[in-house]
Amino acid sequence: PALTLSDDGFLLHGEPFRILSGALHYFRTHPDQWADRLRKARLLGLNTVETYVPWNLHQPAPGTLDLDGLLDLPRFLELAHAEGLRVLLRPGPYICAEWEGGGLPSWLTAQPALRPRSRDPRFTAAVDAYLDLLLPPLAPHMAARGGPVIAVQVENEYGAYGDDTAYLAQLADALRTRGVEELLFTCDQADKSKLAAGSLPGVLATGTFGGRIADSLEVLRTHQESGPLMCAEFWIGWFDHWGEPHHIRAADDAAADLDTLLSAGASVNIYMFHGGTNFGFTAGANHDHAYTPAVTSYDYDAVLTECGDPGPKYAAFRDVIARHAAVPDEPVPEPSPKLPPTDVTLTDSANALVCAEFLSPGERFTDPPTMERLGQAYGFVLYGTELPALGDRVLRFTGGVGDRAQVFVNGAPAGVLERERHEDTLHVRSPEYGARLDVLVENMGRANYGPRIGDPKGITGPVTLDGEPLENWTCHPLPLDRLPELPFRGTDTPVAGPSFHRGTFTVDTPADAFLALPGWTKGVAWINGFNLGRYWSRGPQRRLYVPAPVLRPGTNELVLLELHAATTRTVRLTDEPDLGWTDEG
Repeated sequence: PALTLSDDGFLLHGEPFRILSGALHYFRTHPDQWADRLRKARLLGLNTVETYVPWNLHQPAPGTLDLDGLLDLPRFLELAHAEGLRVLLRPGPYICAEWEGGGLPSWLTAQPALRPRSRDPRFTAAVDAYLDLLLPPLAPHMAARGGPVIAVQVENEYGAYGDDTAYLAQLADALRTRGVEELLFTCDQADKSKLAAGSLPGVLATGTFGGRIADSLEVLRTHQESGPLMCAEFWIGWFDHWGEPHHIRAADDAAADLDTLLSAGASVNIYMFHGGTNFGFTAGANHDHAYTPAVTSYDYDAVLTECGDPGPKYAAFRDVIARHAAVPDEPVPEPSPKLPPTDVTLTDSANALVCAEFLSPGERFTDPPTMERLGQAYGFVLYGTELPALGDRVLRFTGGVGDRAQVFVNGAPAGVLERERHEDTLHVRSPEYGARLDVLVENMGRANYGPRIGDPKGITGPVTLDGEPLENWTCHPLPLDRLPELPFRGTDTPVAGPSFHRGTFTVDTPADAFLALPGWTKGVAWINGFNLGRYWSRGPQRRLYVPAPVLRPGTNELVLLELHAATTRTVRLTDEPDLGWTDEG
């Protein structure tokens, strides 16, 4: 391998080498902006970038491999190489990353009683089949063949999940037998028990931590008596959940810890150098005492902001790195141009419950199926049946919902049930025998950490009315991975959802922007067919990032799926982000 170990550091082609890396997930950044972000990494003084590889996006169905557009990993590696940067590759199979399902595909985790991240033959066979497809296109980009990839990670923080060394050995062997010659490494939280459970003999162990630098390095050195000390995730910010404060970390505090880390002679991967965005339905969720879905932005209070501008940490970190390594003698990058503030009026609307017929054919089931049973990974499912009773009734979802259900009787809203609030029961009023019951269920993100990985979505158990099962359901899968022509009609009436709304606006020169939606409640936004992600008045995030390459000169189209209601038919494209309130107010 190009990268080898000495008693206290790394050697690259036999010469001493300290890894100064920054995390940059290609799948969270528009492909037309990869080169810009990589250049800014080099100008910071980094010599390496790190990225996860999301299995669930690259392999949406067994036997497939998607390397197009946002997922063109070979092109990303080519651009990194052109910029003179090395790459740390973290292919999982599990990545966490606050990413939907931790990167594990739902078609796999939905298999009954499957044990993910284990030697379950069904799991390891799927991993092998995936690597058979993924690794050949990446082979030319390995350092052994002159490419930028100098090290490959085995699993990800496995010590926080299990302790089966044989499973890790099987993964390492799967990489080696498929031609990966580069240095292998594991990473775990700087905790004695987690490092012991997640390490593999003969494979470099690295730590993940954001503070207590001296103590963390001591734990790592105690675990591994020789070789380089490396923080594979130096946490300089944090991620956000809906309804919780936006997390920030002072630049001087993070820079002081970075200086301590580098002064100790350690190598580092800054997590995150550039966080980016959970476009579409890719944000994951945590589930400790309650289910908590992540917001659309993955800004992470990183070195670069969500739109790629140098944040407060850029200059502070550059000064620190300059004390320990050569930094390019070039100026700090300027912020990107921004679109002038632009109001957009949504002139056309279409009822989403009616549009279900245009979006997918109805499928009939005796009992309501999960989203996975429908062969669907993301988005929504619309369930419908009839109420065989009159008057006030108790509707119960015995298995709960995954993750948020809006209930309608004869098209009128009857209530909302949210998994994060542990809700499964609703009072409904049936105006007639045979009244139509519709339930629109949204997957808000599969758990990306802990034992609940692979949690089912949609309606996850029988539904009862006053204790009696409701049967004979019609289901419309609504993945919304692309929007067909919908039956829009011009209207100026108040917005009442769930409905799609469309408007157009003109752009002279495309530039970065942020979509502000004051007065709107909850939904999803598309510009020119590109899914920007979810918005929600619950916050903290109040604006969605619009990458400049999504826009085009001339006429552009904005579509919103508003799930509830709005006090206006106008939204605004602005030139500033708004990630919401913090613990400080």
